Amino acid sequence: MKKLLLLFTLTILLASCSSAEKFNQQITSLHSVESLQNDVDKTYTQLKRNHPNLHLYISEERLDFKFDSLKKTINKPLTTYAFYTKLGPVIGSIRQGHISLFAPKKHLNRKDYKAFLKKKFTFNDLDFDYLEDRLLVTNTRSKDSFLIGSEVVKIEDEEISDLIAKIKRQITSDGYNTTLQDRVLGKRFAAYYNSDKYFIDSLQVTFKKEDSLFQKVFNRVNKEEIKKDTIQNDSIKKEVVVKLTKEQRKEKKQKAKIKRKHNVLYGYNKTRDEYIRDIDFIGKDSSVAYMKIRGFMGGDIKKFYKEVFKEIDSVKAENLVIDLRDNGGGSLAEIAELYSYLADEPFQFLKAGEVNSRVPFLKMAMSNTSSTGLKFFVGVFSPIIVVHNWLKTKKEDGKLYYKFKQSKLAEPKENNFKGDVYVLINGHSFSASSVLSNQLQANKRAVFVGEETGGAYNSTVAGIFKVYELPETKLKIRIGLMELETPHKQEPGGYGVKPDHVILPTINDRRENKDPELNWILNTIESKKE
Repeated sequence: MKKLLLLFTLTILLASCSSAEKFNQQITSLHSVESLQNDVDKTYTQLKRNHPNLHLYISEERLDFKFDSLKKTINKPLTTYAFYTKLGPVIGSIRQGHISLFAPKKHLNRKDYKAFLKKKFTFNDLDFDYLEDRLLVTNTRSKDSFLIGSEVVKIEDEEISDLIAKIKRQITSDGYNTTLQDRVLGKRFAAYYNSDKYFIDSLQVTFKKEDSLFQKVFNRVNKEEIKKDTIQNDSIKKEVVVKLTKEQRKEKKQKAKIKRKHNVLYGYNKTRDEYIRDIDFIGKDSSVAYMKIRGFMGGDIKKFYKEVFKEIDSVKAENLVIDLRDNGGGSLAEIAELYSYLADEPFQFLKAGEVNSRVPFLKMAMSNTSSTGLKFFVGVFSPIIVVHNWLKTKKEDGKLYYKFKQSKLAEPKENNFKGDVYVLINGHSFSASSVLSNQLQANKRAVFVGEETGGAYNSTVAGIFKVYELPETKLKIRIGLMELETPHKQEPGGYGVKPDHVILPTINDRRENKDPELNWILNTIESKKE
C-alpha cells in the first residue's frame, strides 16, 4: 500500500513538472501568424457572444475595423506578451472598464512554488501615488521609511515616463472618463510593472528626493529571516513578562475573542494592517462620523451597518463623511444595504440587468477556465440552475433582463441617517462605488468632493463574469455578462459621477501627509456651525 501511495505521489509530481514546463514553453515561444490571428477571432467571438452591450461606446463598424486591422498587423510570429501589447489597446477601445485582459504568468512545479511562497519581493512593500505626472512613494510596509516622499525616476535602465506610457495603455475606464488611469496606475503600479516580468529576484530603482538622486536594490527575501529580525528587535523592547492569574488569563482570552470578531466584521487586512471598512469620529469636537470603505467585499454587511449606524445615532452625529476614494467596487448587496441607511424615501437601486442569455450563471460556470470540479457540480445541478435562471429572466422589447433583489422597490431603514452627508471620490472610485454615488447624487442626498469617478454614471457591465482563456497564447479575457443600469441618467453618457467641489491633492500634500479633500469638508462643517 505504501509503495502504491509513493508511486501515485511521484506520478502527480512528474505530471505537475511536465505540465508547468509545457505551459511555460508555450507562453515564451513564438506563435505562428495563423494561430495568433485565430486567437484574435476567438477573442472577438467571445465578446460578441457574451457581452450584453458591446457597442455602447463604439460602433459595430468601428470595432469590426479595429479587429480586422489588428489581424492585418500580425504578419510575423510573436510571443504571448508581444501579442498581449497588440490586443490590449483594441480591447481598451471598447471603453468598458470591466473587460480585462490578463497576461499569463509562468507556472511553477510544486517544489518551486513552495520555495516561492517562503519569500517576498520587497519592492511590493511600497505604495505609490501618481500625481503631477510623477510617481511618488507614499508608504512602505518595510523598514525603508526614508523612501516615503521620494519620486521614482528610473527602474533598471527604463525611464519612468516610458514605463508610465506603456502601463497606461493597459488601463481602461468606463466610457470617456480620464481620471481612472492616473489613480489606478499609482495604486497598482507594482502589479502592472510585474505583469510581464514573471518572477523577479532583484530590481534596481533610482529615486529622487530633495534634488538628490539615489539607488536602491530590492530583492526577493526569505520571510522567516524577516520574522526573526522582527522578533529579535521586539525582544529588546519587551519588558519582563509577568505571570497572569487565572482571572487575568480569562479576561485576556475574552478580549482576544472580541478582537477577532471585530476584525472579521470590519474586514481586517493583516498584510496592510488596515480595515476594509472602518468608522471614526473626527473634527474639532469629534462630532463628525467618518466612514472609510476601501472595497465592498461582502461579509456580514447587515450586522456591520446596523452596528455602525447605531453608534452614529448614539453620539448624535449630524454630519457623515463617506470616503470612497480608491474603492474599486464589489458587492451590490452591500451598497444597497448602505444606501438604505441614507435614503429618506422608498427607492429602486438598479434596473433589471440586461443579459444576452437566459442562463447567464450557467454560461459563467462552464467557461474553459472553470475547474473540473466546478463544471461537474454545475453539470449535476444544471436543471435547478436553468430553471432558476429562466424564472429570473424576462424579455422586453426584444431584450433579455435578469431580475435581482436590488432591482425591486426598497424601503429606508427606520433609523436612517438624517443629517448631512459628504462623499469623497476620485478616479479609482469604480463600479459599485459609482453606482452608490449615482443614487446619492441623483437624489440630492450628499455633497461630493474630489474628482470624477472612474466608473460610469449611467450603467456598468458587471454583476457576473466569464473568464475565457485563448487557446494559443493563453491570455485570459474577463467579460461582464450583465449590464447594471441605474434608474437615474445623465447626458451625455459615458462619464462618471462628477464632484460638486473639485479638489485634487498635490505632491506636497502627500509629502506633508495632508488631506485637502477631507480638510475642505471639515472646514465647511465648522463654518456652518459659526
